[in-house]
Amino acid sequence: MTAAAQQRPKLVVGIVVDQMKMEYLYRFQSDFSENGFNRLLTKGFVFQNTHYNYMPTYTAPGHASIYTGTTPATHGIVGNEWFSRKLGKEMYCTDDATVQTLGDGTKEEGAMSPRNLLSTTITDELRLATNFKGKVIGMSLKDRGAILPAGHFANWAFWYSKTGSFISSTFYGNELPQWVTQFNSEKHYMTYINKGWDLLKPIEAYNESLADDNSYEGKVNGAKPVFPYDLKAMYVIKNDAGILRSTPYGNDLLEELAKTAIEKEHLGQDNITDFLTVSFSSTDYVGHVLGPRSMELQDTYLRLDLTIADFLAYLDKTVGKNNYLLFLTADHAGAENAKFLNDNKYNVINVDSKDITKNLKKFSTDTFGEDLVLNYSNFNLFFDKDKIKAKGLVLSNVAKAFTDYLMTQDQVKRVYSEAEILADTGNDYYLNCIAKGYDVTQDGDLVILDKPGYIEYGATGTSHGTPYSYDTHVPLLFYGWNIKAGETHDRKVITEIAPTIAQKIKTAFPNGTEAKVLTEILDK
Repeated sequence: MTAAAQQRPKLVVGIVVDQMKMEYLYRFQSDFSENGFNRLLTKGFVFQNTHYNYMPTYTAPGHASIYTGTTPATHGIVGNEWFSRKLGKEMYCTDDATVQTLGDGTKEEGAMSPRNLLSTTITDELRLATNFKGKVIGMSLKDRGAILPAGHFANWAFWYSKTGSFISSTFYGNELPQWVTQFNSEKHYMTYINKGWDLLKPIEAYNESLADDNSYEGKVNGAKPVFPYDLKAMYVIKNDAGILRSTPYGNDLLEELAKTAIEKEHLGQDNITDFLTVSFSSTDYVGHVLGPRSMELQDTYLRLDLTIADFLAYLDKTVGKNNYLLFLTADHAGAENAKFLNDNKYNVINVDSKDITKNLKKFSTDTFGEDLVLNYSNFNLFFDKDKIKAKGLVLSNVAKAFTDYLMTQDQVKRVYSEAEILADTGNDYYLNCIAKGYDVTQDGDLVILDKPGYIEYGATGTSHGTPYSYDTHVPLLFYGWNIKAGETHDRKVITEIAPTIAQKIKTAFPNGTEAKVLTEILDK
């Protein structure tokens, strides 16, 4: 064993819980078991006040920022998908037409890679630090939740297909590992579909949530949002194993794959550090459809608690209690349902982004005689500069007219121009968040900041994306190797995770990070 190896854990495990608010750990804590979240809370180090420091707070930028230690302005993942002026259409964060699907998935599901990620990740730096001997494997139900954390040099990334199989792409190899093919052939997903979804505990235990089937919930895979759910009937109707995503069982299935990966890839079994990234996505699907006050969401977290307890016990047994370093965080949090808030006398509303686009186009036609709106998405407004030039208009005058119009809209707090964003001094907190999320080659001419509590989404469920605390405040828990129990309430930002791990396991920093670290777990 080398001196360097002794200074590192045998395995680093990064867990991301999609759309998890820190507040869920408070609200549901009394219903959790002793060995899941509560084990991490009592025996790990808890950063109670960790935030995202940019906008937009979406899944792909979140995963990229956790693992690169920087923000979209640097790592380039400015949304889950975004409008590309160069292509003249929207592009997806992990699209890669140069690779093909591996496994039983569609052509489109597998044509993915980290090609669009501009910075290195902490997982990349581990691969470099170990001369590519340390293994890195990423997995999630979502392609972006698997690919971006695993980085450019990963051995593998696996994501879920609507066929019920975990797939990958030729970016990582020529064929799936045999153990993944075997896992897929066993059709684990059918076990969950066949048993259906009912409440884990007696209904009285769900007093932290609203009544079942309330007006703020959407339909689950087309079904009325009432327990119990007949998943088998849904599967037969849709012929889509993707229905598992919007149930807690998507998390259980992923944990099964994670345990199999540890066993078959021998992760954490020698003195060269490996890194496993696991992103639990079902929480996000359930949150979007049913909202943060639904019994379904609470049940999803109570079940995830047991899943994490089981996973920790597995790590204890296979890797050893003192041999793995684990952290748990989220890629973003989430808003309250605006109608729920409004019904309780908070004067906010939801606004459909399609209506925003339609109204912007109407304003343009009424004012300039032509539609000058190229695209509106991710709070970004793109102008058709060719049309503006052809009509002899001045871009700054057009932008001013649109800004004045937008400021008359109920949901709009501020509108920032590209020039204002690029001249950011840090004195305006929200402008600074926008600037950290803004890539001049990929973002719009104007960026809109909505008022707090307003949401660009439908009337049911919830979403996220703003720089407000309900979207930025996420858990951050460290546990295991060289971590002593403790907590801090000092404000921390998500980009401090990756450089802290770099210091902890003695690697180079990811190349885009500002390298601000969490000294609380380094000084112990």
